[in-house]
Amino acid sequence: MERMVQIYSCLVSLLQKCIFRIVSVGPIPNHVAFIMDGNRRYSKRLNSMEGSVHKAGFSVLKSMLKYCYEFGVRYVTVYAFSIDNFKRNPQEVESLMDLMVEKIEGVLREESNFNRYGIRIMFSGNLELLSQPVRLAAERAMLATANNSRAIFSVCVAYSSTDEILRAVRKSCEEKWDEITAFSLGGSEQDEMDHRIKLADIEKHMYMAAAPDPDIIIRSSGETRLSNFLLWQSTNCYLYSPSALWPEIGFRHFLWGILNFQRIHFYLDKKRKQL
Repeated sequence: MERMVQIYSCLVSLLQKCIFRIVSVGPIPNHVAFIMDGNRRYSKRLNSMEGSVHKAGFSVLKSMLKYCYEFGVRYVTVYAFSIDNFKRNPQEVESLMDLMVEKIEGVLREESNFNRYGIRIMFSGNLELLSQPVRLAAERAMLATANNSRAIFSVCVAYSSTDEILRAVRKSCEEKWDEITAFSLGGSEQDEMDHRIKLADIEKHMYMAAAPDPDIIIRSSGETRLSNFLLWQSTNCYLYSPSALWPEIGFRHFLWGILNFQRIHFYLDKKRKQL
């Protein structure tokens, strides 16, 4: 029986690689982002503990990362924990934080694998809002993979787009004010145009400054809302919303999202060039 399972797994893996080889003839997304929605609904449906469902959701995330890597997607971003999630039941928040530390520690134990595949891990958001164990674990993971550049895995935690935009605007204003003050003290004159804050000034202070705008945002559970996720970056992005809840997401959903992206890629690319 075990032998049959191994053979079946090998055949499935081979089939997936063949499908990826065929699909990769078309345009390949450079950046795929995931909104992992539906864990709590899945838990209620099965009448199971939320902690166990979140662990099942993490297993799905690992599969999605594997598919992205095999397909050649360089940037992958996940919406792991929003600032609004801190308003949830304290026990659930604590459970999620404990799970996050556990999984980050697991990543650190597998550091050699991440380095072998050249995957860099980044945590994006207001990390000061996190508990010290989570923050320190995240910092260790980022440091351990800082020299990798083949693929970038961004985890948005304690994140919201409104917070990201407000922070970027504030940082840009502070930077520009310091620049104007330095010129004034030095007796130098600047053109009035140089005093203006440009788009590039704001974007370099974004949490997501290290990644290009997403090509696809995949949100499970059939919802078509972005829920305060990558609002600034998703102007010309394909939003794919399969009806399956996050723990139910599989290879076929990922593949269908890629095929739909390829179908409308020419239109999206045309809109980007008009900006």
